[in-house]
Amino acid sequence: YYPRKSYSVKEICTFASNRKFTHLIVLSEKSKVCNGMLISHLRPSTAANGLGGPTAFFKVSNVIPSTDVPNNGSATSHVPELNLHGFTTRLGHRAGRFLGSLFPHNAQFQGRQVATFHNQRDFIFVRHHRYVFEEGRDMNKETGKKKTKARLQELGPRFTLKMRWLQEGTFDTQFGEYEWFHKRKEMDTTRRKFHL
Repeated sequence: YYPRKSYSVKEICTFASNRKFTHLIVLSEKSKVCNGMLISHLRPSTAANGLGGPTAFFKVSNVIPSTDVPNNGSATSHVPELNLHGFTTRLGHRAGRFLGSLFPHNAQFQGRQVATFHNQRDFIFVRHHRYVFEEGRDMNKETGKKKTKARLQELGPRFTLKMRWLQEGTFDTQFGEYEWFHKRKEMDTTRRKFHL
């Protein structure tokens, strides 16, 4: 975490890419509650086009911090496994791969942690769990051993995302090219059409 101070997001993107950061996440808040998230993927400066990207803005809602999740566990420093579910359209594949790029692709299975991005009706539900294996009371008749049961323990935080726009390259409001922009009056005419 670095405080933003008075720097523009474009200046922060340049600074972060020079320092070899992979992503930039800027959270916006109102009345101490997070209501927006800007995620920019920063490629190394040796890329062919010299640009990073993509950059997406999400509306954030229903934020529940880890301490307020009932029966929550504490997260460890292990890299979690990823579970991307429901990203079926072409834009959905792009958004799912983009969100999946936030985590390293070498999951540490001994931590038994899972980060889930579940898309349902263009809302992306984000959850963080740990799975636990326990011996059940019932016996397996064929092997004579106790049946093993799996149980989930939520680690938190939990929140919901709704994508507002997706931009090619790093964040640039003046010259950036938008791949997709959510226009409510034109796109939300029917409740049966979804974009992700």
